[in-house]
Amino acid sequence: MNVLVTGGCGYIGSHACVALHHAGHTPIVLDNYSNSHPSVVGRIEELNGTPLTVYQSDIRDSKALARVFAEQDIGAVMHFAGLKAVGESVAKPLEYYDNNVTGTLNLLAAMREAQVSKLIFSSSATVYGDPAVVPIDEHSQTGGTTNPYGTSKYMVERCLADFANANSDWSITLLRYFNPIGAHPSGRIGEDPSGIPNNLMPFITQVAIGRREALSIFGNDYPTEDGTGVRDYIHVEDLVDGHVAALEKRGDVAGLHVYNLGTGNGVSVLQMVNAMNGVLGRDLPVRMEARRAGDIAECFANPAKAEQELGWKAKYSLTDMVEHSWNWQQSNPNGYQS
Repeated sequence: MNVLVTGGCGYIGSHACVALHHAGHTPIVLDNYSNSHPSVVGRIEELNGTPLTVYQSDIRDSKALARVFAEQDIGAVMHFAGLKAVGESVAKPLEYYDNNVTGTLNLLAAMREAQVSKLIFSSSATVYGDPAVVPIDEHSQTGGTTNPYGTSKYMVERCLADFANANSDWSITLLRYFNPIGAHPSGRIGEDPSGIPNNLMPFITQVAIGRREALSIFGNDYPTEDGTGVRDYIHVEDLVDGHVAALEKRGDVAGLHVYNLGTGNGVSVLQMVNAMNGVLGRDLPVRMEARRAGDIAECFANPAKAEQELGWKAKYSLTDMVEHSWNWQQSNPNGYQS
């Protein structure tokens, strides 16, 4: 099956292109390179052993989307294209709503025009807001979001739910991510954010490689075991395997499908730092900072539904995630500019 992968040169999208190929599908990429790099294309081709069809464009460009669907026989869409930094979203809410919400609605309209009715949407655990109880399952309350990024994902979920209700022949799957880290075991593709990283792991590895002076930990006074935020970190390889499982197990089943993709284990910021220290054999310099706007104390998944219905379960350990992240950074000291 030809699968359109929006944001296919980004961190998660690039790994999805490799996973799709190895599952027997053909990824076709649309990416505007706003938070990715054109050199990713060659690396995906290297890992897949085949040329990759890429359209450099934006999901908000209706004419460009129409061209893709006209030129390619698309069977399904995996939608990763979106702005994703919590802190940045607080400062730039308009940009987040425009790209994440307007862009998705534009994509949905193009799919409807082309009569492509299988969509897998890259959502987020931020739709749960500040959870009253952890671990979080798919029946937990959504909508009490704490930042514009999370609100944009929640708004898109509501739009897709309404659309699925009105179009009973569509299959729409919402995959609520927890915290993707790690990299392809080869070290050829990984996370390479533009500017100062907003996520923990790339900040840790950039400090470890010498690109940053010290790791900033935002808040050590949360009501957690060591005072730092607790999250459910999932290897990006496990995450994209979950997308392939969703496509193959739910792509032909009409309706709205919702799954958490996480490990079910909470790991604090300090625990993650200690795990990296263990791999490095040295201690990283750490600087404690005030809490960031929009952050919460803890958030981790109950992933049982995905295991039961998709046959999917995270298999990589925390040590694997740290080692693969460090392998990527060592192999690419300056990311894709190396």
